[in-house]
Amino acid sequence: MTGVKRVSVVVPSRDRPELLREALQSIRALEKDGVRFEIIVGDNGTSADTREIAESFDAIYLHTSTSGAAAARNIAMAAATAEYIAFLDDDDVWTAHHIHGHLALLAANPDMDMVLGQIINTDPQRRPIYGPWPEQLPEGRSDRLKFMMSGYFPQIGATVVRARVRESVGFFNEDFIGGQDWDWQLRIARKHRVGFVRQPCVLFSQRETGSYDGLQLRRAKFTRRIFWKNALPEWRVWASPIAFARSYFGVTAHYFFYFSETALDHANKGERMAALCAIWHAFVLFPSRALRKLLSDSSLRDALAVTLGRAKAGGSPS
Repeated sequence: MTGVKRVSVVVPSRDRPELLREALQSIRALEKDGVRFEIIVGDNGTSADTREIAESFDAIYLHTSTSGAAAARNIAMAAATAEYIAFLDDDDVWTAHHIHGHLALLAANPDMDMVLGQIINTDPQRRPIYGPWPEQLPEGRSDRLKFMMSGYFPQIGATVVRARVRESVGFFNEDFIGGQDWDWQLRIARKHRVGFVRQPCVLFSQRETGSYDGLQLRRAKFTRRIFWKNALPEWRVWASPIAFARSYFGVTAHYFFYFSETALDHANKGERMAALCAIWHAFVLFPSRALRKLLSDSSLRDALAVTLGRAKAGGSPS
């Protein structure tokens, strides 16, 4: 059809059929104004409902026995036939502001291969917690790369790319259990021009604090690997070793603050061992900052005090 823009939408899923239903509904709701979606669900779970729900939204269903979001995304992305590829995880939803601004920017800039958008963090009930963020994406390749390697992890659901990036940078690295989407976006940003749409495009669901400490530990390990893998070849974008170090600390700070907050949460619930483990993880991730926080008015010091019985439960994170 003349004037129709086709977009392949990659949706990885694993045993969350009802959440998948919400995700697919949010995609089909934006199928208007000359935009048509080829939805491809990459499933590496065992629920029989996943296929049924995918097909009820006229989505292509593909299954892989390989674990991890990267494998589910890869099998779907390999099958994409449209000029553009968008993404959505099965526990998130698109907003009414998504996709059309991305496509307009790509159409106006033939040399641009990836467009990022804003997201809003929510709790599991879709209640907003924070955002929309980021406020802006820096102009210029060097500043953009530094921003993306200093603590900004672009959410894959707010990302739209031209399908040709599959040939230039390849697929998601299935060895990375965590951060494979960030690694893929960095590989694109290092080779291609990147744009930004200042619109909240995705409601990004957050797990309850303290419910995924082990997962965060694994993610932190992969985040460090991905940082060094992509930062070292681009070392010239940093003005000095100190600036380089600040970027690295910006990347690890996300995990430090997670364990600081979850330590207090565990302490307030009387989960002493879990609180002590979280304090230790924060210290290992960022020793100098952890020491400063333990000596100042902070959630980390409050967590230690509550755990050791030197303060009452109920402190608030800081």
